[in-house]
Amino acid sequence: MLDLKGITYQPQTGNKKILDDISFNINENEVVLICGNSGSGKTTLLEIISGLTIPQKGRITWKNKTLSARQRRWISGVVFQFPERYFLGTTVGKELKIGHKSLRETSIDIVLKKVGLSGIKLTQPPEQLSGGQQRRLAVAVQLIRNPTILLLDEPTAGLDWSMKNDVKNLVLNLKNKNTIIIVTHEPSIFENIPSKILTLERGKIKKLMKENHA
Repeated sequence: MLDLKGITYQPQTGNKKILDDISFNINENEVVLICGNSGSGKTTLLEIISGLTIPQKGRITWKNKTLSARQRRWISGVVFQFPERYFLGTTVGKELKIGHKSLRETSIDIVLKKVGLSGIKLTQPPEQLSGGQQRRLAVAVQLIRNPTILLLDEPTAGLDWSMKNDVKNLVLNLKNKNTIIIVTHEPSIFENIPSKILTLERGKIKKLMKENHA
């Protein structure tokens, strides 16, 4: 279980808290949707959970062990909004291998199968993929790191409905293998996925509910 207690964050240049005394927990292999209006603190919360931002107050534990920001970065795989803008590899294969001294072809095949990209040509440039395929590739890049927690920031942003459905199916495929945290302003897209829905408003938890859709 991932447990957050009293998480508070205020940027040094700001005069108000972006997150104020946030406490909740996430079960292993659970899907959590973080919702709320723009400026409610959704992405900041994702960054704190993944260890990219350090809160002024509060603690985060995983399986009852307090984790430092560095330890959280180690167990987290983060896919930010519009990840295709940040692809560095000139081919799909090179993008998957960035940061790895050696990577077996079987490992690549396994991950591509997980995200529904089996049979994709590793020699083609990422920009030649469809929008939905690019999001799947961005997730595959993180899965190669074998993260315990997968965090997706607005994974359906800028996609048409068919591609948004592509992302939903990807989450369905991964939901029993990873703890998944999704920041989204479109929770209805994931309505058929059993999940916990956390709604933020002005840095505080407005609502926390469990959805058990079939």
